[in-house]
Amino acid sequence: MSARLSGPPAAGTRGAGLLLGIDFGGTKMAVGVSDADGRLLAHRRVPTHAEQGAPQALARALALAGDLVGEVGGPLAAAGVASPGVVRPDGIDLAPNVPGWERLRLADAVRDALDVPRVAVDNDLNAAALAELRHGALRGVDPGLVVGIGTGVAAAVTVGGAVLPGHRGAAGEIGYAVAGGPWPGTMLELDFSGRALDRLAADLDVPGGTAGLAAAAEQPGAARDALAARVDEAARALATCCLLLDPQRIVLVGGVTRSGLIRRMLVDRLTEALPHPPDVVRSDFADDAALYGALALARDTVPASL
Repeated sequence: MSARLSGPPAAGTRGAGLLLGIDFGGTKMAVGVSDADGRLLAHRRVPTHAEQGAPQALARALALAGDLVGEVGGPLAAAGVASPGVVRPDGIDLAPNVPGWERLRLADAVRDALDVPRVAVDNDLNAAALAELRHGALRGVDPGLVVGIGTGVAAAVTVGGAVLPGHRGAAGEIGYAVAGGPWPGTMLELDFSGRALDRLAADLDVPGGTAGLAAAAEQPGAARDALAARVDEAARALATCCLLLDPQRIVLVGGVTRSGLIRRMLVDRLTEALPHPPDVVRSDFADDAALYGALALARDTVPASL
């Protein structure tokens, strides 16, 4: 998918220089290079191989980024990086899906490996929300909620045309919401996420992981009942978010949201539970909302006079 990352800039407001975007995920990593106006010139996605740890994932992403920049040609003006968790200069909190991710210094690593003068790093759902605000389903929407259901589950809140980070940068970390059982129950992410649904499919001897489970659940039976119970937990958390925020629209991103059944189940539950149900749509960016957000982060670091 190709997109311009914002409206056409005034003539001469931005000079030559490529923008680099990297989206790190627990299952896949996406790298893209655009021109200064945000037109995507090259894009590639590779598996994370999370079980092999953070250093190899970072090294492969940086090598791929270098290759793409070399293929496109031209100087690199800025880079934007989207990462799970709460990103600090000296590490990353709340990113358990790739062992060792908490020890990474992403901005320093990108700057040193690629000799790029400007690097911006943000949470992946915040980056996705930025893309939706600039040129996606949240244009003109206030407030908005982006919900990512992939390897993990998280959200991003937009108010007044901006992403709301929260006091510690942890706004929207709904994967830590309390779900199921006696207090304190378990984490929502352990019940409802790509990894959780993969495990559920294996427990039920349903092949194909989450996609296979969703396909089996199209018909009444054990798979439908088990999936419905997990969707119930997610819907409770989302309903609480909606009661607090009263969003105009929810945008769904991430691999799990490919399932029309899961989307319908969530919408049906929110419609039944809420006095003012929001509009719920799937992102037009498919699985690349965070990548486009990373490119937007990079573009924002470049002074308009350059």
